[in-house]
Amino acid sequence: MCDTHGTPVVHGTKHPRFDQIVTPEALAFVATLDGAFAGRRAELLAERRRRAKEIDAGATVDFLPETAAIRADPTWKVAAPAPGLADRRCELIAPASPSTAAHAMNSGASAWLADLEDGVAPSWQNIIDGQITLYDAIRGDLSYKSSDGATLTTDGDGPTIIMRPRGWHLCEKHITIDGRPISASLFDFGLYFFHNAKQLIENGAGPYFYLPKIESHLEARLWNDVFVLAQRELGIPQGTIRATVLIETLPAAFEMDEILYELRSHCSGLNAGRWDYIFSYVRTFAHRGDEFVLPDREKITMTTPILRSLTQLLVATCHKRWAYAIGGPAAVNPTGQDEETRHRALAQVTAEKQREATEGFDGSWVAHPALVETCLAAYRSILGDRTDQRSLRQAVNVTARDLISLEGVQQTISLHGVRTNVSVALRYLAAWVDGKGAITIDNLMEDAATVEISRAQLWQWLHHESQLAEGPHVTRELLDRVIDEEMTKLTRGLDEHATARYEAAREVLTVTALGDYLPGFFTNYAYVRYLTEQALRMKQPNTREDLRQSEQVAPAEDGSAEPAA
Repeated sequence: MCDTHGTPVVHGTKHPRFDQIVTPEALAFVATLDGAFAGRRAELLAERRRRAKEIDAGATVDFLPETAAIRADPTWKVAAPAPGLADRRCELIAPASPSTAAHAMNSGASAWLADLEDGVAPSWQNIIDGQITLYDAIRGDLSYKSSDGATLTTDGDGPTIIMRPRGWHLCEKHITIDGRPISASLFDFGLYFFHNAKQLIENGAGPYFYLPKIESHLEARLWNDVFVLAQRELGIPQGTIRATVLIETLPAAFEMDEILYELRSHCSGLNAGRWDYIFSYVRTFAHRGDEFVLPDREKITMTTPILRSLTQLLVATCHKRWAYAIGGPAAVNPTGQDEETRHRALAQVTAEKQREATEGFDGSWVAHPALVETCLAAYRSILGDRTDQRSLRQAVNVTARDLISLEGVQQTISLHGVRTNVSVALRYLAAWVDGKGAITIDNLMEDAATVEISRAQLWQWLHHESQLAEGPHVTRELLDRVIDEEMTKLTRGLDEHATARYEAAREVLTVTALGDYLPGFFTNYAYVRYLTEQALRMKQPNTREDLRQSEQVAPAEDGSAEPAA
């Protein structure tokens, strides 16, 4: 199918309610956003690659001298809390699917982070299903029958909905304009905003967003300009949109003031994204010296100096600007465990959330509805009747070295750590190529950030030939052996289709963790395998067109996967 100049062309239409959500009017709105901002997006992604090469070559990472005046100016602040965003003590993160949406809207959380990003394998079916789920939930039309026979419904009330679109680096290959896949960020945002902004306002809230994977204040400025144009196009007052930015990349940690400043009329806060931040640390310094090699994943906690420095700076920066500081997720899944294990898990969550509240956070994430009350109780125990701590002012002196140096961190790598990363990556990727973006592994709720950190650490340890606590060095032979052993364990007794998913997972892990360079993200590689698995399962020849499009992706020189020219 050939594109008419500037006209969106759809390459996937299988969802039964597709025509209700991907309407000509909605596509025209998305095309308007694409026409205004596609060029700037491409330039900013090129700037990411340029900066990455500089750091690879030894450039220092530091606060920007050219924006020092913004950081030093005490007078500016972000917009006042919008309706529904005054109390953010507990935010439940869950994919935008009918089952999770129904549970989220009945969870009692302050907000539901409706995820279309790391918690979702971004198949066309899943993305459209997520948009339809949100459409129904916002209108109180969602109904879901749980496994115990109970019917969960939404009536328009419940937690404030905050939608998380995909990041700037991803394309939506099922929508092309002039033969070019459009930005997944603009597609996710545009479709959701077009259909739901006015209904959300009528409901007493508004169109609110979490912005992922931002690496600079210029990328935040791009989002702000998207918001301005979107509101103008639909006749919605400027400043109605509110965004919370995830500080989950190392470069963004050095531009928190600037990010808030760029979004100040549309901003409500920052969130400390632990897992993606660790992945970004590895990715940023992948080609640097041994002093940047991280230990076993389980040893990198929020009290590790580099993460402690991040949270101190984030809380202080937010409160200086009257923005909300939101803590990272409690990923424990307390269901399906014996009472003693469950009690220990909840006690761990309580201690973690009380620590966050004591440090000044205004709220936090949980990844399971069963943790909502535990989180709320922990924050109430510190905040009392207050709904936030934005008036709290903390003097901190966090330097660039504090955010980077692993001095004082025991950089111990064990065979257990290697094996855990391999096992978690294989299990998650096997689910991902089956269309699942969030699963429970070893009683922890995991999403794409899990496999990113797991495979990035494997790559880092291999290319630094890191020595294990047990004596041997990490080599390709050792990793191949561990992968063989974990594959044998994981596929024992499985049928042909389940085994094939693990073989696909192994292929993705090998490409993204054991190659000569570290790919920026696993998503593009895994998506090819997802489409292959679906084609084999459904035996539908028309999936080949989707597969052909997905292969229009080439690794950039810095290892990030961007659309081929």
